[in-house]
Amino acid sequence: MQTLLAVLTVVGYLLTLTLLPVVLLTKKREPVATVAWMMAIVTMPYFGAFLFLVFGINRVGRRVQSRLAAIRSTSQSVPQLAGHHHLSESRLNETQRELWQLAERVTSTRATVGNSVQLLTDAQRTFDDIAAAIDSARSTIHLEYYIWQPDRLGTAFRDKLIAKARQGVEVKFLYDAIGSSKLTHRFLQPMRDAGIRVATFVPGQSLRERWSINLRSHRKIVIVDGEIAFTGGMNVGDEYLGQDLYFGRWRDTHLKLKGPSVLQLQEVFAIDWHYATGDDLPRVAFPTPLECGHVMAQVLADGPDNEDSLFHTLLFAAINRAERQVTLATSYFVPTPPLVSALETAALRGVRTRVMLSGPKTYWATRNAARSYYDSLLRAGVEIYEYQAGQFHPKTLTIDGCWSLVGTPNFDSRSLYLNFEVAVALYDLSLAEQLDHHFEQDEPHATRIQSLDWSQRPTLARLKESFCRMFSPVL
Repeated sequence: MQTLLAVLTVVGYLLTLTLLPVVLLTKKREPVATVAWMMAIVTMPYFGAFLFLVFGINRVGRRVQSRLAAIRSTSQSVPQLAGHHHLSESRLNETQRELWQLAERVTSTRATVGNSVQLLTDAQRTFDDIAAAIDSARSTIHLEYYIWQPDRLGTAFRDKLIAKARQGVEVKFLYDAIGSSKLTHRFLQPMRDAGIRVATFVPGQSLRERWSINLRSHRKIVIVDGEIAFTGGMNVGDEYLGQDLYFGRWRDTHLKLKGPSVLQLQEVFAIDWHYATGDDLPRVAFPTPLECGHVMAQVLADGPDNEDSLFHTLLFAAINRAERQVTLATSYFVPTPPLVSALETAALRGVRTRVMLSGPKTYWATRNAARSYYDSLLRAGVEIYEYQAGQFHPKTLTIDGCWSLVGTPNFDSRSLYLNFEVAVALYDLSLAEQLDHHFEQDEPHATRIQSLDWSQRPTLARLKESFCRMFSPVL
């Protein structure tokens, strides 16, 4: 027994010595996370090491970047096809111009004109529009989802895809292995039998990649014929139709796109598909774009493969740029210290800063972690609302009624640093006005947190919030 304990002690010591330099090299931009991981490894040699191997290492960056370069070296490059649709700086006001310049410097896509963009907040209409687009497909249907449930809605969409594949339409379906873990071989086999290409996003393709369960594809993308696209907060499942007894009514925001921005979203799918399968999309998936409206838009994609967080940079800059109003709607709110500071500073500058969050239907740990930030935000003058009429799931931000961001990222560390996300920046006054109006429509269904009442909450509540806040980097 003593010999075994001695061996375990030596192995634990060597494991600690091996992993500490890895922590220092991989977490150097996040000092708090660095200290937390080092303490976990030192105080819990085996368990802490296991947690770090599962949750702490980004294994995808180099591989994604190499495949990204391969795709962009082909003739399918979106900038070549949509070059004449690039945005003219003269059409922007000062706020839009600053955020446009920032976005173009930190991402590979450029803003385009000639887009038609519809905001969709009704789940039934959203799924009806997606179904109609699938029914109209002539050449290609590409789908990427974080969650696809094998329930009534998921089965109905599966059968639609099978019918189109049998008509000769090329269908590719990419799903996240963890988010869509309920998809069984039995459910997917009819799709494969019909000729649909089915693939899973990381991890799951090798034993090494299965360790990376912390890095998820949170994207929701549908692209039909390279001409119509959908993205936003809605996955595929009956709960989004309000048919889940626990969640009840589901409040979400989705986008329907036409125009050059569709090809930018197609490129995001192409990169993910290449990563998952090693295959490129056919040239027919990138038709010459047509102008379908007057909206200026820019598709932005981000993930742990990037050296810096695009969405964190953009959110921080947008909030700091605001002069009149910041309107944020998010289902999960576990912000980084810089984002908390940005919201507080905006409110202290006299900018009306409103935040709508999910209420009792959100996860216990996430909700308590979010509430741990309320004290300082309320003192600064930030208006905080918790939605009560069901599940609140939008991910939207508007600045000064002229610039918006709508997509899949929440206002939390997981979306900003761990997940693969996609969003659309909208340089359009009308759409920003609509989003602000949606916020105001939600207010009667929400409880506003009052500073005085909040300061008098029980000590036990404060302890729960502080405990959950310790796990903010992975929530």
